[in-house]
Amino acid sequence: MSPAGPAWPRLRVLQTLWALLVVLLAPWRLWAIKNTQECTWQVVLNNFETVGKKDASDRFVDQEPLYTVDKVFSQLVDAPIDPDEVRGLVSGKRERSWTCTPLGSGHLPTLSLQTYLGFPYYLKINYSCKGELFNLIPRYFVNVPSRPLWYTVDQAPVFILGGIPEEKAILLTDTNFKDFFLVELSIDSCWVGSFYCPQTSFTATIYDAIATESTLFIRQNQLIYYFTGTYTTLHESNRGSGRWVRVLANECIKKLCPVHFHSNGSEYVMALTTGKHEGYVHFGTITARGLEFLMVLGTESYTNFPMVPKGMSYNPYNNLLFIWGNFLLQSYNSKNFIYLADFPKELSIKYLVNSFYGDTAIVTETEEIWYLLEGSYQVYKLFPSKGWEVHVSLQVMQQSSLYAPNETMVTLFYEDHRLYQLVYLIDNQQGRLVKRLVPVEQLLMYQQISNDYLLERQGSHLTLSFTNFCPFTVMRLRDLPNPQIYTRQERYRAQPPRVLEPGGFHSDNSLAVYQGLVYYLLWLHSKYDKPYADPVHDPTWRWWKNKKQDQDYYFYLASNWRSAGSVHVDMASYEKIYDLKAENELPERIFLDKGTSYRFSVFLTAREPEPLHGPSFQLQSKVGLAVVLADPECIEAVVKEKVLVNRNSVLFWVTLSDKRFCFDQGISGHHLMKTSMLLKVVGSSGHCFQNTNQGPRMQGNLMVPVLIGCPPGKRLAFDITYTLEYNRLQNKHYFDCVHVDPEMPCFLFRDIFYPFFLIQDLVTGDSGSFQGSYVLKVVGGGPTLDTIKEYSEEDIYRFNSPLDKTGSLIWTTRNTTTTEDSAFNILSHNSLGIEWLCMENSPCHDTIPHSIFASEFFFKVLVSNRGVDKSTYCDYQLTFQLRIHGLPLSARRAFLILMVSASLFVGLVILYVISCLLSPYVVKVCNVLCWKINNIIAWESYIYSVASDTGAFSNTSGIKSGESSGGISRVVSKVAGENRTDTKETLRKKPIS
Repeated sequence: MSPAGPAWPRLRVLQTLWALLVVLLAPWRLWAIKNTQECTWQVVLNNFETVGKKDASDRFVDQEPLYTVDKVFSQLVDAPIDPDEVRGLVSGKRERSWTCTPLGSGHLPTLSLQTYLGFPYYLKINYSCKGELFNLIPRYFVNVPSRPLWYTVDQAPVFILGGIPEEKAILLTDTNFKDFFLVELSIDSCWVGSFYCPQTSFTATIYDAIATESTLFIRQNQLIYYFTGTYTTLHESNRGSGRWVRVLANECIKKLCPVHFHSNGSEYVMALTTGKHEGYVHFGTITARGLEFLMVLGTESYTNFPMVPKGMSYNPYNNLLFIWGNFLLQSYNSKNFIYLADFPKELSIKYLVNSFYGDTAIVTETEEIWYLLEGSYQVYKLFPSKGWEVHVSLQVMQQSSLYAPNETMVTLFYEDHRLYQLVYLIDNQQGRLVKRLVPVEQLLMYQQISNDYLLERQGSHLTLSFTNFCPFTVMRLRDLPNPQIYTRQERYRAQPPRVLEPGGFHSDNSLAVYQGLVYYLLWLHSKYDKPYADPVHDPTWRWWKNKKQDQDYYFYLASNWRSAGSVHVDMASYEKIYDLKAENELPERIFLDKGTSYRFSVFLTAREPEPLHGPSFQLQSKVGLAVVLADPECIEAVVKEKVLVNRNSVLFWVTLSDKRFCFDQGISGHHLMKTSMLLKVVGSSGHCFQNTNQGPRMQGNLMVPVLIGCPPGKRLAFDITYTLEYNRLQNKHYFDCVHVDPEMPCFLFRDIFYPFFLIQDLVTGDSGSFQGSYVLKVVGGGPTLDTIKEYSEEDIYRFNSPLDKTGSLIWTTRNTTTTEDSAFNILSHNSLGIEWLCMENSPCHDTIPHSIFASEFFFKVLVSNRGVDKSTYCDYQLTFQLRIHGLPLSARRAFLILMVSASLFVGLVILYVISCLLSPYVVKVCNVLCWKINNIIAWESYIYSVASDTGAFSNTSGIKSGESSGGISRVVSKVAGENRTDTKETLRKKPIS
């Protein structure tokens, strides 16, 4: 099968399958932070093929599509998974191919996992956002890739332009690069050589290209163009070069330089001039307003040798600016520059690469590699050097395939704080491209040993001794706090399901179940951002909440191998990790909120006195710790020391704190101020190393990026649990709606409403009452959920402002604190509550009930602390729906309903009285009517019986029959007359009751 993606780094150390630790970098960028929209998770479980075979690329296949996962999950009828929470998740978008991003490339928040013995599968999880560009790190390509994202396709180098969405990325190889710019671009270059722009000839070569998130800059023939369209339409046959705009038309540009991070909502680019304005620097600001350039002027004398500038590099974490050419200048404030005299003026720098963690590598035009440790002024030569010769000799002895006699370096870059080379090797007349580590620490150690040694004669033989210039023997970091509160990494533990088969091996079904479980776990993670706070502060709680009491039953089924699908899902195997412990090293980065601090200690043991130039000369080593802050006006460091004489050691306590006034409020994880702290042991730069299981590591120089602002993963939530409890206590009662909704309880209109809110830390699991100030506004509403509409800015002011004079207020409060313009009330956790008004011109006034129960109204409420809360840098904004019942009717409608109701009542009373007065007469009439009916029925019966008795004599005599008939008629008439007379007499004698 064809590979599903690029080559991936393989994990050499395999451990026992006990727990698959999922490390989640939250959906915010830690390198470049920007708003996200419509973000989705993509999860796939892959089987490795040719794992670890002779440094071969590890490619994965056999990915499970989502409909397979859905089919398997439908069989788990007795699994401890709430079907209401996971139903329908896999029936939507079904992805068969997945975006492939190398781990550590800085492109996306990535879930890094570990591979274990007995579980040879790679769980790849991608997080992507629709309509958002991946990367704010501009990248060089071709001959100047500062931090390239690269991999190989059929042994050819491939580069991706930074800032382009990966599914629409443009792949540039060594074969199509030239065609790409000469054909998919079509720039009308109007360059004309002159005295001010010296150039020997016209060329179509693109010398520099910088891709930012907003646009693409290129340099051609000392001219600069930027693209005004979209990346997917770089070449339009019908538009030609109309999308390309030339800037700095009056300048000759010899170099375009990237600024690797945006700040203050803008992106930047630097341009270095040549010709008439040689040495001038243009600083471009990219803003949704155009381009602005700032010219940096000033002259200084550093050397009598001609300085030819060729480029610049800027690190926003420590504000370090390099200007380089046949020299190297560095500055921390862009005003005062330091000339690094250790770099030979005979060499010319080709490009710099920065790790942004205190290391800088330099590549010259002659392919030499130099190294600079930020915070020091000494430059070390790595290649060619004696240390490099020793390292290569050892690698050849070990028959390493990463080195060859004939090789060419393509580029140099940092990845995961380590320096790598992309090298083209020619071995046995076959060429190949390899990525290999540049062991900076080992090279410096070899070089130090080869330069600083002493041969001493002791008796009849010579003794070789080395001088160690490191001022300490032991350096340890102690008392480090738990890292998650500062690194802001969210972590989950997700173990594979237990296979209930004799062999215990995973099957396609069990792997599909595992893929689905992780997918659902991430879905719960994204769904957890809801306005109403759950009673349990853990996204996985909602998964098991209805089946937690049956945990022992599921364990019983698994113990007897009776679980559905032959797999057992343990509830305790899926949880969020909040108590991760420190590992005696500084975190990768530190986030500081307003007034917060980070405290730790450094333990140093001084080196014992040792002979330097003979046994008679002794030198007592001393240790000192320096803390360098990039922005001392924003952060401060306090260092306290304790000398441990009996241990020949010193203990330093370091406290890094925010000064509370260098940042305004911002959304969680966005627009953070970048700065850094450099921890340096005096005299240790380039001399101190620690042996670890991964090789030597440099000691004595620690640089930690610090991000000031609202840390990622903090949010405001409506504390519905405590709000209900407190309102019931204050109002002495609580009446919920007739139709109860557990997700949205009701509040009574006539009660005072006391809202409470929580600050939830999604990283550490902390959840506490919000103690700051906030502004509450009703921004929408409707009598039902389906009829809620958004209010305009004018309506929001009328419905919420105490200054409103139009009779439109929805609510009021007895608090007197307002915003500076007195437009809105300021509330807090100890406010006097909210009284609902729904005045005449408000939308909730005179709400008509839809049944016999009191009317309801749904308010869309916005809570924000921006501009009114001084306790945090976080700009919290929460929008939630509030259900109010028992709203009163207007006076007019109430009077109308009263009149109608009273009229109906009076009518019913009158009808009742009338019925009582007429009831005797009605009874009598009914009796007479019944009597008459009975008489008629009796008479008819009598006639029928008489006629039946006399029928037998009708044949004997007609005369007698006639006389008999006449007699019977007379008798009947007489009897009837007598009966009527008796009835009249009876009615006369009977009194009227």
